[in-house]
Amino acid sequence: MANVRPGGGPPAPLHEAERTFTEHRALLNAVAYRVLGSVTEAEDVVQDAWLRWSRVDVAAVADAEGYLVRVVIRLAIDRLRSARVRRESYVGPWLPEPMLTRPDVAEDVVLADSVSTAMLLVLEILSPMERAVFVLSEAFGYSHAEIARFVGRSHAAVRQIAHRAKKAVDERRHRYDTDQATRQEATERFLAACLGGDLKALIEVLAPDVTMLSDGGGLTGAPRKAIHGHEYVARAIVVLSKRMPDDSHAQVLQVNGGPGIVVRSGPTPVLAITLQSLDGAIKTVHVVSNPEKLAGVAP
Repeated sequence: MANVRPGGGPPAPLHEAERTFTEHRALLNAVAYRVLGSVTEAEDVVQDAWLRWSRVDVAAVADAEGYLVRVVIRLAIDRLRSARVRRESYVGPWLPEPMLTRPDVAEDVVLADSVSTAMLLVLEILSPMERAVFVLSEAFGYSHAEIARFVGRSHAAVRQIAHRAKKAVDERRHRYDTDQATRQEATERFLAACLGGDLKALIEVLAPDVTMLSDGGGLTGAPRKAIHGHEYVARAIVVLSKRMPDDSHAQVLQVNGGPGIVVRSGPTPVLAITLQSLDGAIKTVHVVSNPEKLAGVAP
């Protein structure tokens, strides 16, 4: 239950409710996105939370953040359950929706890791409840007692869920570079090789066992299976580069907590690439070209 002060009275003025909600909106979006891996669905959840909040007697809510996080996390869990059913018929690899992030996110190693494409993919192994508990605990530092109130479980149950989720994630996560300067240099070398169509330069920046996943959702010519090995990945990227529209331009931006590449045709994003490197060599290449999943990297 939310921490509500006793007493009744008329609802608070809408501008007061809106001001309070706006103060917490960035947090709510961040929580919803990490649970759902989708910019558009996270925005829908936060909008649903606003509609509920606008009907509440805000003056009677002692802990606005706790109330709003509880609403958002429960809506996100429900939406994730239905989303996973829809993904069973998804064409080709499914990747999280890329999202532009602020530089201060990249400076916080824990926050940057929690929003990285690699981590969001690892979180797919968890049940919706496990994922929600993991995100709230590991990324945002809520206590088990607070999370228990958010998700409607006992303190002991949440502690067990958190332990199980963390163990599962730790067993499957890989070690990647976290130093932003190292990642920035690898990304810039990768982009320069792409723009130059230089196969040899691309092979040199890729790790021998690099993997490339492309998400076109069946709407673009993206490969429908993973590509492994630096020679095969480099050739696939050269082909991809040649297919870009004539007016396209690529830019290194902060995407999902680290340097990534956004390709636009005019103002419209047509491609988003996130990279993970180890010792400066790129280990994973995640490419999203599904136009329905690029709203998060629009200007």
